Amino acid sequence: MKIVGKYPATRLRRIRNSEWMRRLISENNLSINDLILPIFVRDGKNKVDKIKTMPGVFRYSVDKLSLIMNKAKKLKIPMVAFFPYTPERKKNKHGSEALNEDNLICQSIKLTKKYYPNIGIMCDVALDPYTSHGHDGILIDDDVDNDKTIEILVKQALLQAKMGCDVIAPSDMMDGRIGVIRKALDKKNFKNVSIISYAAKYASSFYGPFRDAVGSKKNLKSNKKSYQMDFRNSNEAYREIGLDIKEGADIVMVKPGLPYLDIINKIKDNFKIPVFAYQVSGEYSLIKLGINQGLIKDEAILESLIAFKRAGASAIITYFALDVAEKLKS
Repeated sequence: MKIVGKYPATRLRRIRNSEWMRRLISENNLSINDLILPIFVRDGKNKVDKIKTMPGVFRYSVDKLSLIMNKAKKLKIPMVAFFPYTPERKKNKHGSEALNEDNLICQSIKLTKKYYPNIGIMCDVALDPYTSHGHDGILIDDDVDNDKTIEILVKQALLQAKMGCDVIAPSDMMDGRIGVIRKALDKKNFKNVSIISYAAKYASSFYGPFRDAVGSKKNLKSNKKSYQMDFRNSNEAYREIGLDIKEGADIVMVKPGLPYLDIINKIKDNFKIPVFAYQVSGEYSLIKLGINQGLIKDEAILESLIAFKRAGASAIITYFALDVAEKLKS
């Protein structure tokens, strides 16, 4: 890029001098249309639980989902994403609860479709909330078996689509699962169900609070580095993205978000496909705790979300969605 102009004739501070001018020339802006709200669901009745490691975030029993869904509806949040806190008694090594037609996700989908039909529903396809070992797939000899896991993931995706899920989001990082799931959905006449692929999901230290929220942290005795990506790599991410697009992904996801803005940017520039970013639990909690302790201002929330837009993200999954939407609306 060629830089034109020369001081003193060119003074860039002139276009920063007033609020109205800064508004006129802003290159990136955030709207409610950019926000996806993640929601944690638990079993029982009349339950709303605080999540200690995620200040301001709660788990809701299905009968209490209206507390948060009404807010999402009022603020015109375009899509929500459900994540289950599965009771230990329902977990096993195969993650069988993922295929239960009355599990927490299925109940949440049906309720949302009935009472909030204009809000999109995104559902994770992965087994870690359901397995007794905390991994995303079928564990054999201390290794997640790729192909056996895909067999279960396909059934999970079909069940979610049957219940009314609009967007299937495989977050497991198994090789080849996007193509198999796409074919299965099409065969069962779910051609209009979209796939968001967690195509660049890194083995990250930022997932801790989320694992608390879904109850998998205490089950996980090893790491996920054999299937989630090495944070030192970028070319590997582009290979993953390219393969998933060829297999039928409609949208791709980068997770975590802020440490991987370079990945988002290059995907957007090179693949010309919608890219979603997940501002994960660790990112959220660090910012939230910093604000609560007076270390940073709450303006850091907007700054972090605009960074995703500047990098090229089409939408952002963020636990700040309701708070930010409220501010944007006002």
